[in-house]
Amino acid sequence: RPGEPVLEVADLVVLDEREHPAVNGVSFQVHAGEIVGIAGVQGNGQTELVRAITGMRAPVAGSVKVAGDEVAGAKPRRVHKLGVAHVPEDRLRHGLVTQFTVAENIVLDCYFARPYSRAGVMDWGKTREEARRLVEQFDVRTPSVEVKAGNLSGGNQQKVIVAREFGRPDVALAIASQPTRGLDVGSIEYIHSQIVALRDRGAAILIVSSELDEVMALSDRLLVMYRGKVVTELDPTKVTPAEVGLYMAGAKQ
Repeated sequence: RPGEPVLEVADLVVLDEREHPAVNGVSFQVHAGEIVGIAGVQGNGQTELVRAITGMRAPVAGSVKVAGDEVAGAKPRRVHKLGVAHVPEDRLRHGLVTQFTVAENIVLDCYFARPYSRAGVMDWGKTREEARRLVEQFDVRTPSVEVKAGNLSGGNQQKVIVAREFGRPDVALAIASQPTRGLDVGSIEYIHSQIVALRDRGAAILIVSSELDEVMALSDRLLVMYRGKVVTELDPTKVTPAEVGLYMAGAKQ
């Protein structure tokens, strides 16, 4: 039962690293209580789209609004404060600091605020307490929250990120990019269940994945990106994977 729009993207244009348009006039909305999936072959603008929404890359044109607030070109911390959770595409480059402990990674996006710090001094007792709570809640398999994140398996590293992002009480919008890439079946099923549970609590969810089965299974609405544009919007219950694949390959416009 979708509610009001939480994410509103209008006429967005984002350049890639070579200064070429990777996202070219994209518009869509994601409502509270729904999962919108973006399908597409990797390299058709999905990465740049997510970076522009989350503040990691400034667009050159267009609008991005979260709950009515314009965030195009804003810094990631401001986007985060609006209740945006982000599971990034590359967990090792953008999701974790592998030489930090699990506890340190759990508070990576809120270490500067109470109760985790005061006047610039960390409260490690509160930090470890919160880390232990989330590790238990999200089934992170680690002997201790003092273990370095780089020593965990890929599935447990991803669970640490999901715990940090989805465990917040103020999540209005969650963006998950390639959320289960390289994970085992058990970890995939668990992360999928957490995404659905977050939607059922009323959050708006945007999933970007090159795994067609994943986006079709999870999404309430499905968008297909090809060469920087959204070429169609589909009901995943009414189309076949083959039909979606034709849109992804540009064979069907």
